[in-house]
Amino acid sequence: MGILNMHRKEIPKKSQADLLFEAQVRVKRRFMVQVGLSWVIFLSFIIFLFSGTTFTIGTRTFSTIALDTEFIRDNLRFIAEGAGQTIYVSVLSICLATILALLAALGRLSKVPPVYALSTFYVSLIRGTPLYLQVFFFFLALPQLGIVLSGLWAGVLALGLNYGAYMSEIFRAGLSSVGKGQREAAMALGMTPRQMMGRIVIPQALRFAIPPTGNEFIAMLKDSALVSATGFVHELMWRATKVGRAQFNNLEALIIAAIFYWVMTLVFSALQNRLETRLSKGDR
Repeated sequence: MGILNMHRKEIPKKSQADLLFEAQVRVKRRFMVQVGLSWVIFLSFIIFLFSGTTFTIGTRTFSTIALDTEFIRDNLRFIAEGAGQTIYVSVLSICLATILALLAALGRLSKVPPVYALSTFYVSLIRGTPLYLQVFFFFLALPQLGIVLSGLWAGVLALGLNYGAYMSEIFRAGLSSVGKGQREAAMALGMTPRQMMGRIVIPQALRFAIPPTGNEFIAMLKDSALVSATGFVHELMWRATKVGRAQFNNLEALIIAAIFYWVMTLVFSALQNRLETRLSKGDR
């Protein structure tokens, strides 16, 4: 009996904070389960909507949308092969956009009037014209000046310039977030302005700008469909419209493309969330 009482005394009691934390975990877990079930219900409804099922309610008969499964089976692989080209265009474009955004942000913080003017002029011009127009400008207008770009590079240049203009605000905010005290400390150590920017300011600004840049890349995945308008970049949208128009199955072709875009968005969103979680650990 004494040994039993001794073991009971050795078991530590949970504190109020531990109990509160466990309660919060249970609430969060219950919430996520309910969200997951809701997703299953929504997906099930969409699948049923396109299942081609016929059912009767009272005296009225209803039919859901019937898809051509033979067309989907025959052309799924052809459309899927465009996903790699879509990602390739987006990766090239986001690299160009990141460089331009950083340069534009530095220009907008510059005290040199021509540099500041060039940066603001670039941002104003690109933001003031549609991306669709920019794609066609680089693909159709530049050849009149003797500059001929392939559909791929015209699309990459248009996407990079467009997103670089919008992302410049992200990088400007990142550069401004570095405290004045750190700049003064760097100068006190004898660093030149260029060394201070390269070793102190820009690394911290990039850490701040990476998560929003991930959002821009996900948006670019979808906007890359505009490059298909050139007719020479065989990405998802081009392939879907090609077989859809040729076989009069635009509904099925566009649904296949939409699913691939959605899946890519989900995958890259999950990767971005993991990246944000890893970067946020440094702030704790």
